[in-house]
Amino acid sequence: MKWPSLNLQILLASIIGVGLGLYFQALGTQHALVQGSLYGAGLVGTLFIDLLKMILVPLVFCSISVGVANLRQHQQMHKVWVSTMLYFVTTTTLAITLGLLAANYFEPGSGMHVAMFQDAMHGFEAKQLPLPEYFAQFLHGLFVNPFAALAKGDVLALVMFALILGVALVVGGERFDHLRKLLQEALDVTMLIVGWVMYLAPLGIMALLIKLVAVQDIAILHTLAKFAAVVVGITLLHGVVLLPLLLYLVTGKSPLWFFRGSREALLTAFATSSSAATLPVTMRSTLQMQVKPEIAGFVVPLGATINMDGTALYEAIAAIFIANLMGVELSLVQQMIVFFTAMIAAMGAPGIPSAGMVTMVMVLQSVGLPAEAIAILLPIDRLLDTVRTSVNVQGDIIGSLIVQKLTMGAPH
Repeated sequence: MKWPSLNLQILLASIIGVGLGLYFQALGTQHALVQGSLYGAGLVGTLFIDLLKMILVPLVFCSISVGVANLRQHQQMHKVWVSTMLYFVTTTTLAITLGLLAANYFEPGSGMHVAMFQDAMHGFEAKQLPLPEYFAQFLHGLFVNPFAALAKGDVLALVMFALILGVALVVGGERFDHLRKLLQEALDVTMLIVGWVMYLAPLGIMALLIKLVAVQDIAILHTLAKFAAVVVGITLLHGVVLLPLLLYLVTGKSPLWFFRGSREALLTAFATSSSAATLPVTMRSTLQMQVKPEIAGFVVPLGATINMDGTALYEAIAAIFIANLMGVELSLVQQMIVFFTAMIAAMGAPGIPSAGMVTMVMVLQSVGLPAEAIAILLPIDRLLDTVRTSVNVQGDIIGSLIVQKLTMGAPH
């Protein structure tokens, strides 16, 4: 008998978790069975969240330092990688800006307070510092002892060190090959551990959902539906309008031509929710659209690692959504921190199903929101993951076409 895929396991676990939560809610929280079950669910759910927190720091550090260091292999393609990075930063910036504007306009989660996470919010301090002082404090926190950042789980400071280390490895060239290979092996090991954590995801998700639904007003489901509608709508706006428009403006290629050529890769991304698993199909589609192998071979694998418009957009909206549910109003500066962190988090997210939940912890913690609040997002994460992964892969293919046009002229 074939074991169900991780996607199907998570879907089934979500359904079972919601069902048991509703059953326990009907029995009442004073019932002996409910109390024992909620205690067990709390233990399992907390373990799952702790595992995500445990792997977050090494994952982000290794993936960013290795991603930057690997640019060294393409020094002869200086113009190519400069154009590629410019494209990645531009489209990710567009995606996050769109997400934040939509979240502030539609205000998903506002007026709905989730009691389950109030304990976690007791340590939250809404510091209303003047803008210059807040900015100075933010900058000061970016450059600290990397070992202290590792020990404290200070992700933003660690990201800055990883970027600097990656650049140093590029500049150092072959002298530092050993260290680059060591970091690559560390990333491979970290990805293996992420895979193990994801095996536990169905159980952890089920436990978190049991506790969430059992103790929370059922109105949360209506709030989630509004949030999901906003995310899907804005992600499709980015993928169906903005990215094809950018492609047309730079290359003159029509959206219809693009979607016809990329259909196989986009459908595979939608079905697998994994840009890494889709990579061979993405590469095939890109080459069939007459992108030169040297361009596609650089842009597509790098894009599958660090170019994740859909993920960045989702995490920006989700951070505002969680803040609204917690009754916390994020200031302009805090939303700027969300912007910066969502960009870095999308770069550090592995291309596997639901990997965004690992880096979502980083985005929440950057503005003092509880990591446990990702439990609210889990019931709909699989649905949203299909859409955002398709947009992630779409961005990589469009990136290849644009980079080729900017560096070598249009494909024939």
